[in-house]
Amino acid sequence: MSKQSSAVISKVDGLTKDGTPVIEAGEKQATTSSEVVKPLRPVKSRVASRPWDRYLVRTLSIIGAVVIWYLCSVNHVSFIVSFENVPDPLVVGDQFLFLLGTEEFYKHIGVSIGRILISFGIASVLGVAVGILMGRSRIVADVIMPHIEILRPIPAVAWIPLAILMLPTEESSIIFITALGAFFPVVLSTLHGVEQSSEVYVRAARSLGAGKMAILRHVVLPGALPNIMSGLAIGMGVAWFSLLAGEIISGQYGIGYFTWNAYSLVEYENIVIGMLTIGGLGTTSTWLVKQASKPALRWQESER
Repeated sequence: MSKQSSAVISKVDGLTKDGTPVIEAGEKQATTSSEVVKPLRPVKSRVASRPWDRYLVRTLSIIGAVVIWYLCSVNHVSFIVSFENVPDPLVVGDQFLFLLGTEEFYKHIGVSIGRILISFGIASVLGVAVGILMGRSRIVADVIMPHIEILRPIPAVAWIPLAILMLPTEESSIIFITALGAFFPVVLSTLHGVEQSSEVYVRAARSLGAGKMAILRHVVLPGALPNIMSGLAIGMGVAWFSLLAGEIISGQYGIGYFTWNAYSLVEYENIVIGMLTIGGLGTTSTWLVKQASKPALRWQESER
């Protein structure tokens, strides 16, 4: 039998002359293509599968910061930042336990929370409404935006003298300053969210006969909700920042006034307690805003 005939027979049998399998060019290409289009298995993140690891790391980070604070305070470290007059965490903790047994400390906290709720409510309603109007109307945006850009960089402390002159009571002045600080993040985030609404969806809804209010309710607002909720969370943090400046003019109650009064009386432990209390209340209230926004943004999780 000739070499050519034996090669043909071997090819028919699916083997070459030396007994190895024959792989045609088409078969090789098909195999390679199947390997390329083969779906990849989702890889689960270790962080996602073990979410408590993140909380453990954060807890250890806070503990580490407290340890550094303690070491710097007891050793009176004075390098760039001086810890000579900063009380250590144990002293602050003892004073904090003492304050927890007093009624006045809770009254300071309660008054501040009440002011935050009123101020943040006003800022949220006005900020969302003005942001939607600016996002849907170019004329409204051209009229209001210059005023926002001029007033937004002014710090809350600078508003204190004018607030006292403009408003009849100290309480209204504090609420005005606090609401003003929270207003700007809310209005700008809302404006950005409305402007980012898909024009394709708006045209589709209009072609189906939807009116302006229907488009606003069913297209624009759902698309802008993520930005609105982010603006509310940021605005809550800024509200606590502005509250401290506003309560300086109070002279009665409030955690901001408590901190400022401790500074005037050189009560170092109360200064630190006031600062940490403001930080804790601000963090808690911001977390509550984010938790309250989750039901409205549940559709985002279903799309992932």
